[in-house]
Amino acid sequence: MSAHSVSRRRFFGASTLGAIAGVSAVADPARAAAQAVGVKPADLPDLTIKEVKVYNLERTGAGPTNRGYSQLAGIVTESGIEGNYTVAGRYFHPNWSNLGWLDYAKPVLAGKSALDLPALTSQWEPSKRRLGQSSYASAIDNCLWDILGKAVGLPVYRILGAYKNRVLAYASTQHHKTVEAFVTEVQKCKAEGFKAYKIHPPSTPGGGADYKLDMEVAKAVRKAAGDDYTLLMDPVGVYTREEAIKVGRLMDELHFVAYEDPIPTSDIEGLVELCRALDVPIHIGEFIFSPYNYAEYIRRGALDVVRFIVDNIGGITGGMKVARLAECFGLECAPHNWGEVLDHAVHFHCELAMPNNVWFEMTVPQGAGDRPYFKDRIRIAPDGYVYAPTKPGLGYEIDRDILDKMTKSVSR
Repeated sequence: MSAHSVSRRRFFGASTLGAIAGVSAVADPARAAAQAVGVKPADLPDLTIKEVKVYNLERTGAGPTNRGYSQLAGIVTESGIEGNYTVAGRYFHPNWSNLGWLDYAKPVLAGKSALDLPALTSQWEPSKRRLGQSSYASAIDNCLWDILGKAVGLPVYRILGAYKNRVLAYASTQHHKTVEAFVTEVQKCKAEGFKAYKIHPPSTPGGGADYKLDMEVAKAVRKAAGDDYTLLMDPVGVYTREEAIKVGRLMDELHFVAYEDPIPTSDIEGLVELCRALDVPIHIGEFIFSPYNYAEYIRRGALDVVRFIVDNIGGITGGMKVARLAECFGLECAPHNWGEVLDHAVHFHCELAMPNNVWFEMTVPQGAGDRPYFKDRIRIAPDGYVYAPTKPGLGYEIDRDILDKMTKSVSR
């Protein structure tokens, strides 16, 4: 199958066993974890939560991949198992301040069990649902999945219902300033073994865009990469409808396989127009802030491929709900996967558990999101794939000695 055959409105047949496993894991993660290792939930370690804390860390880097570097959440059970996730600044969310996570989490989790995960993070109640998903709850969800995996000695995707053990990676760029920078980088990424490359085009002062410059970038990258190389474009929602159509027609001409967030996500009518007018698949979802808001986009044909950021939609649990929704409508699901180690990890576990995913989004340069306190690194293999972690929980082990040295204080 050619690289360009990752085409518009591709239908993915679901694995019945995988779908059943995934749904049961989302509905009852404790039972799914226990069944994965052949025991009863009552036989698991004591997963009553005894402590919630935040590690306040030294910063040793700057830039967009260091958003989550200064704080690390920790949820500790009576049996001594600790789940972790980053809680510092990241993508905008309409219902969240990072500074309040600990104050939110302590009363929610005190004396509760990680086995009660759905009840602790669900936003189904109307009083919560009307506000959009709380990112506080999303971080809790990710920590609790880490705990469940560690409790049974399995990486999270094995509990969710493993569909595969590797995902093909594309290189996801920074917002470089010049055409030449993109040309140099795509050549470097090809040499490193990446099978695809996604352009985040230059940003103009004030966060805008020069769509004509973006078109020049796209043409130069296609020429440098070759006619058969897989290319994607993500202008991050900055175009007008007219600009998006002009760029999109060029994407069709140049055989790009993805056109992500060309206009603001709130412009559903505009997205419907683009989906009808263009052949290149329109990827939408990073700026949808509740799993309950996706149905309208799917129903109206305002997207071709579903994306999500777990922090915006309820963590891994919310991500799998959206993935299964997309699967039921025959849509590909391409989770956001950009940032540091745990940002990649939570989305990677979702990808490994879904049949309707093609790509792993790898921040480049590789290593930009590394953190000294992780023993493990995420890299592509020589064949262009990222292989599943084998360690339990989120699968990327923290070096506690280095974490202790980098911790300025611990908030409890």
